[in-house]
This record gives sequence, C-alpha cells and structure tokens, in this order.
Amino acid sequence: MERLSGDEGAKVELNEVLLVADGEKIAVGHPVLEGAKIQATIVDQGKDKKVIVFKYKSKVRYARKRGHRQLHTRLAINEIVSN
Repeated sequence: MERLSGDEGAKVELNEVLLVADGEKIAVGHPVLEGAKIQATIVDQGKDKKVIVFKYKSKVRYARKRGHRQLHTRLAINEIVSN
C-alpha cells in the first residue's frame, strides 16, 4: 500500500472497501461498500526495490536513465467490519 501517515504500531481505519468475501458470501461495492471498514495496524514504513526507467531512441543519440523507489506502508489487518 502507498505511504500512509502514522508511526509504526499506530492504528489505522480504512473506509473505502471495494469487496468483502466471507466463505460463500461475497459483497461487492459500486464503487465502495457503504458502512464497511477495515481496522489495521502499521507494521513498517519503507521503500520498495528500485525500478529503472530507461528511454532510448536509436539514431538520435537520445538516452535517459532514471530510477524510482516507491514509498509504502505495510499493514497488519486486525478486523474487517461489514454490514
């Protein structure tokens, strides 16, 4: 998941839930489920592996190399609350 504000060990509540599946029962939102929440704890904040973006055009002497490391938040899901 992309970077969320908060320190490690902080509680987070996510309100935009797209789908909840519980065995045989599946609920899909249009676009989100009303009243559904996910309660989670932040495990760690960090950066992903580096992705190299290389642009090249032959016969024009054009070459660009850039790297990117996406910031992310690792969550531990504690509870899924649905209606």
